Amino acid sequence: MRILICDDDALIIEQLQKYIRNFFENISVKCPELVCFSDGESLLADKGEKDILFLDIEMPGMNGIYVGKELKKKNDKIIIFIVTSYSEYLDDAMRFHVFRYLSKPLAKQRFFRNMKDAVDLYNTMTVKIPVETKQGVHTLPASSVIAVKAQGRKVTVHTTLCDFESIHNMQYWLELLPKNRFFQTHRSFIINLEHVTDFDRNLVHMSDNQSAYLTKRKYSAFKEAYLLYLESTR
Repeated sequence: MRILICDDDALIIEQLQKYIRNFFENISVKCPELVCFSDGESLLADKGEKDILFLDIEMPGMNGIYVGKELKKKNDKIIIFIVTSYSEYLDDAMRFHVFRYLSKPLAKQRFFRNMKDAVDLYNTMTVKIPVETKQGVHTLPASSVIAVKAQGRKVTVHTTLCDFESIHNMQYWLELLPKNRFFQTHRSFIINLEHVTDFDRNLVHMSDNQSAYLTKRKYSAFKEAYLLYLESTR
């Protein structure tokens, strides 16, 4: 993981660095690489990985809205925190799907809560899983799995790449897949919340024209899980 800070206020950069280091100390994890920039031009010129970014809006030269949009074009998985004193930029920031909007001065406990959500999201997007078939083992990002479907004894893993016939049963997949991103809508279906397009009381529709049955008794729990997922990705 690589975390970036872009702000023209040296005191804010210092505070963010302190909070980020404190956060990782509290969860007993080594702090990832931290890289700081004082303007958007320098950030855009950076060639390294950009996983989590704390971005100011009002800076000399390019403003944060423009910089954020450019970074999202290059990598739509980047997790962007907007850090600013100006709430009038909220609508513009939400248009390119920032993760959170943090107001200055920064509240430490709120920062920690949001940082936890960001790290959880990053881990989910980057975790890889083995899909074992009779032909061999394929390693894929968990995010590429659209759904797991059982038909009798046959278990099919639908992914954005292709379909795989798994040698494992549904219980195996329930235990393997990240709980905060996958939901069992029916005894024959486990779906990835990331790929849901819409749903009603009977069916969940997903990308690649996939759909899954949704039992009536699971409707409320599914709806709650899906709304929590959407909240965590804002």
